[in-house]
Amino acid sequence: MAERGLSLRGLAKAAHYDASLLSKVLNGHKPYTPYLAASLDRALGAGGRIENAARQQPPQRPRPGRVPRRPSRAVEALQAVMADDAVELDIASDGLTELVSHYATVLSVAPSAAVYDDLLGVRSFAGSLLGRGHAPPGQRPDLIVAAGWLSSLLSVSAADIGDHAAALVWCADTERRGRDAGFPELLGWAALTRALIAYYQGQPRQSAAVARRGQETAPLGTVARAKLAAQEMRSLAMLGDAAGMAEARRRAVVAVGKIAPGVATTGVYSIPRADDPPYTATSLLLVKRYQDAVETTRRLIETGYGPQSRTAGDQPTNYARTLLILALAEAGLGRLDEASAAGSTALACGRLVWPTMVLAGRLDRSLARSYPQAAGTAGYHARYVDAADRMAQPARRPRPPEEPA
Repeated sequence: MAERGLSLRGLAKAAHYDASLLSKVLNGHKPYTPYLAASLDRALGAGGRIENAARQQPPQRPRPGRVPRRPSRAVEALQAVMADDAVELDIASDGLTELVSHYATVLSVAPSAAVYDDLLGVRSFAGSLLGRGHAPPGQRPDLIVAAGWLSSLLSVSAADIGDHAAALVWCADTERRGRDAGFPELLGWAALTRALIAYYQGQPRQSAAVARRGQETAPLGTVARAKLAAQEMRSLAMLGDAAGMAEARRRAVVAVGKIAPGVATTGVYSIPRADDPPYTATSLLLVKRYQDAVETTRRLIETGYGPQSRTAGDQPTNYARTLLILALAEAGLGRLDEASAAGSTALACGRLVWPTMVLAGRLDRSLARSYPQAAGTAGYHARYVDAADRMAQPARRPRPPEEPA
């Protein structure tokens, strides 16, 4: 880098790699991969020196002892502003509400173990307020609701990391808080997380059933209700139930139309402003209406994400999944170059999450099945393996249960 006069960001851009991840690799905090070594070698014109160096086994670093974790700065701030104040629970409620809004935005862009740990600290603090006599049962529904939202965010974060056991525990707590506070919207969001986990695990029948039950609890006019109907739609599409898919789509359109105009369009609890309900493109893809899926996805990318206005690393994590739906639809139309390009762009988005890697794996298998000898297939597979390494997930090609051919 010094010889070529390149900065870290300059090298990351030249190698089509996320700058923050590259920094961790170069500092020894993340493992490197053969694909990254080859990319850096080409970007720096190193003539194979970097690739050769990468083949050498690095020495094992001793693991440091576990350091006791101090409270997050957010919790320390709450404790400080509550100290010796007669209305400390009101202050706590306001502060927790602000943190829910903050983390809902952060999680849509950068879900990670670090965010999970911070969220866990805040949720533990909220639990301590409810559990040590500060808030008598039934007298502070605002704190119960805040704890429920934090548990909901933890379920989303755990699911994105791929820790489904933890995600389901947090779903159960979200439902409990929603019932205790008489706040049914929380039950809807917990049902959506459960339905999404089942869907990406290749269990569309279970996902559709959970989404349908969730619509019975989530109030009409909430984003949760609209997304549950949309999730049922794409689960039925995966099952090949065209009539059920059309009926669920009708309910999703009605639910979207009941949402107030001021609802957020970014963040975990948002819904994009689009002509079609969420997951419409995925549903069209699953019933093999590939051209309709391409057109719907491109329209969503332009109106919902504005890719020209910000870098891929600044996009919400849904952006990468939308690109992969586009790639799968292009592959269905026999357009290998467009499919591999869209898929590679998705994997270059930086902060990838478990559902994204599930879709990326489906594209990898689709290309390998239809174009086994093509250079575009090999190039995409190398990027997929590298992305799986970054997430410490195995890159496999076998088909999950009930995945459509």
